[in-house]
Amino acid sequence: MQVYLKKPAGVKPLYSRDIVNLALELHFSPQSLYRRMVSLRRLNTPQIERLWNTYAKNPNKLSREVELLRTMEGFNNAEAFYEGVEVNESFETDFRPIPGFPTLTPVMLVLVLDLYFRLTPNTMVPETPEVATLAKALGISAQQVADIMEIYQQCDPYLRHKQPTESPLTAPCLAVWQRYGNGDPSDLASYATQLQEYYRQTWPNKR
Repeated sequence: MQVYLKKPAGVKPLYSRDIVNLALELHFSPQSLYRRMVSLRRLNTPQIERLWNTYAKNPNKLSREVELLRTMEGFNNAEAFYEGVEVNESFETDFRPIPGFPTLTPVMLVLVLDLYFRLTPNTMVPETPEVATLAKALGISAQQVADIMEIYQQCDPYLRHKQPTESPLTAPCLAVWQRYGNGDPSDLASYATQLQEYYRQTWPNKR
C-alpha cells in the first residue's frame, strides 16, 4: 500500500524499481505484488477496504506501521532467527549480481539479448548507437555490451561459429539464451520492454 500511495499514486508498472525492491525484500514475486495493487485500486474485498480506510488518508500512520513491521522481521534479529532455514529463491536471482560480476545481473543480460536480436553481427560493436544507448541505460560500458553480444553469437545456432572465446560470462549468458533465445522473439521483446521500467531513470524516453 505504501508503494501504491507513492506519488503519483496508483498501480505501479510491474517491473518498476519500487515493486522489484519490495518483492526482493518480501520474497513475493513482482506479479503477486502487482495483483495486490490492482486489488487496492478496486477495493474488491472487505479486508482491503478496511485497510484503505485506515491508512489511505493517514500516510504518517502507514509509515509508522511499516517501520514497525520491518523491525519485527526475525524479532529484530533476522539473521539468527532464520539461521539454517533454506530459502528457495526464484525471480530474486534475476535481479541480483552475477557471481564475479558485481555490475551485471541476469535481467541486464536479457536486455542485451533483446538488442542482440535487433542487430546484425557486424553492428554488435561499441560504436553502434543502439549499443552505446543500452550501455548508458544499464550503467555499464559499450564494450561490455558488445562482449556479451559476442558470447551470444557463440550461443546462436544460426551463425557459423568461430573458435569460442573463453569467458566467465559464458555460463550466465548461455543460461539466459536457453530461457529466452530459442523462444518467440516477440515474447522476449515484451518482457524486455517491461524490464525497462526498472531502469526508468536512465532509459531514454522513460522519464
